[in-house]
Amino acid sequence: MQVATTIEEIRRCVAQARAGGQRVGLVPTMGALHVGHVSLMEAAAARCESVVVSLFVNPTQFGPGEDYDAYPKPFEKDIEICEKHGVAAVFAPGPEEMYPRENLTWVGVEKLTESLCGRSRPIHFRGVTTVCTKLFNIVGPDMAFFGQKDAQQAIVIQRMAADLNMPLEIVVCPTVREPDGLAVSSRNRYLSPQQRRDATALYRALEKCRELIDAGAADADEIREQMRAILAPIPDLEVEYISFVDAESLQELQRVQGRVLIALAARLGPARLIDNILVDKAGR
Repeated sequence: MQVATTIEEIRRCVAQARAGGQRVGLVPTMGALHVGHVSLMEAAAARCESVVVSLFVNPTQFGPGEDYDAYPKPFEKDIEICEKHGVAAVFAPGPEEMYPRENLTWVGVEKLTESLCGRSRPIHFRGVTTVCTKLFNIVGPDMAFFGQKDAQQAIVIQRMAADLNMPLEIVVCPTVREPDGLAVSSRNRYLSPQQRRDATALYRALEKCRELIDAGAADADEIREQMRAILAPIPDLEVEYISFVDAESLQELQRVQGRVLIALAARLGPARLIDNILVDKAGR
């Protein structure tokens, strides 16, 4: 496995793969790798002969007061995980390599970034779309792999790639969960043992939502109230939003009809946690 820290180095790695007729899959990450990232590596390996994993904590997607400085960076462990799972190359640039001077060019996706997490993190998605565009231009993959846990991010990146005619396929892979249902996240390590137990309420609320919809419930406000009833007993949990949105446009819905993304975000101690489910009531 090759470890590249410069744009020139990773482009040489990819050129070697291309010369051998290999398809290239990119797994963009901020490091602190876990089983969710591993599932993306495995999905990439199933469809591409050469897998590139980027390890880059992107400063431009963090707002003031967010956890950029505290974000975990277990570099050696991340390298071991990549090597263990057959990754061909790791791209691990520093901020100065990705942003060598004041950045004056940004990639923005309108409308899709204004709801859900975009309401409280106004610069976040501009940073995400810009860094992903840079990674796609640097690596030039045939496919890039993202997780459904970050549903809004995945939808935004898919739309960006389509609107800008980027020559790659965006592949969205299922959320990976712990045995108790908690969505795997690098930020879970911020939680104390008690907070970690309390965090399972997010998925329990989503499961209650699915149960209600399967039983015929369709009014978003009524379902939301029952979800809040599951979350309310946890004293340290601050719900940021529980939203029912169209799974393509991300526009808020009052009734569950068609393909619907139910997404929630909450703060628990030092961690901001997000989760979601997709339901399809097109037949109703």
